[in-house]
Amino acid sequence: MKYALLFVETEQFEQELAAMSQDERDRAVEKVMRWLDDHAGRITHRAKLQPAHTATTVRLGEGDEPLITDGPFVEGKEVVSGYVEMELNDLDEAIAAARSWPGCPVVEIRPVEW
Repeated sequence: MKYALLFVETEQFEQELAAMSQDERDRAVEKVMRWLDDHAGRITHRAKLQPAHTATTVRLGEGDEPLITDGPFVEGKEVVSGYVEMELNDLDEAIAAARSWPGCPVVEIRPVEW
């Protein structure tokens, strides 16, 4: 079964990242790259998304025309910053992979339908 692990940044995570020295940031990125390498055999696709301010949101079903706004403007202060698709046996394996993620503090897991 294929699962998508969505990596979600919080405001606090962004502030902590901004407060890090370059060496600390380099070590954090190294941990993420190591995680990606460790799981490379099961990752079928991955991407790092551009920053949230580059997003455009289209809301359908709110009148005759969709509402289009700059930015993600989700109902909260968390933004998806990247994702991987992984071929895993079940949700337990997806949870185990998410628990070992060394990057941003929230990982949403979703089964991929197609």
